Amino acid sequence: MSGMKEKLHSGELYLPMDDEIVKEQVVYQDLLCEYNQTKPSESEKRAKLLKQMLGDCGEGVYIEAPFYSNFGGHHCHFGKMVYVNYGLTCVDDTHIYIGDYTMIGPNVTIATAGHPILPELREQAYQYNMPVRIGRNCWIGAAVVVMPGITIGDNTVIGAGSIVTKDIPANVVAVGNPCRVMREINEHDKKYYYKDREIQL
Repeated sequence: MSGMKEKLHSGELYLPMDDEIVKEQVVYQDLLCEYNQTKPSESEKRAKLLKQMLGDCGEGVYIEAPFYSNFGGHHCHFGKMVYVNYGLTCVDDTHIYIGDYTMIGPNVTIATAGHPILPELREQAYQYNMPVRIGRNCWIGAAVVVMPGITIGDNTVIGAGSIVTKDIPANVVAVGNPCRVMREINEHDKKYYYKDREIQL
């Protein structure tokens, strides 16, 4: 194992174009390319490819194509019954964890990779990676961006278009750029599902 590959998950600076890293990466990127060329009717083929691509793929995971991922999803860990809408981008140079029953809206970006502020290091293409953790039963709205090293707690809703730059606790609604907690999930939410529309099941 090269010294660079060992640094993928350590948070240390490394060079992502290291031969050993790229050799492994392209295997999963090829699987991802194949996944994105499947038809919606090819559900069995899609499920099989997800099991091959993803680091973990729980029961009932469904990812709409296209799905984009630096490491072909190999460092993505999905719990059971996760639903992902069109256009998810996972910059999964290190691990991304997504809990059971979480829903992800269209055109979401989850990034683990960063680059040094110092121009001389960026010129040499140095990179570092910090893991992202999204809890159980979350709803990540359309066009949300989750930055490296972020943790989002269980049951939390992230509003559409938010840029998540700091950890967000469990059981809250959070929105904005930068994303901030608006309120806790409360008794009102037990009665109404949208504005003044009552839950009647």
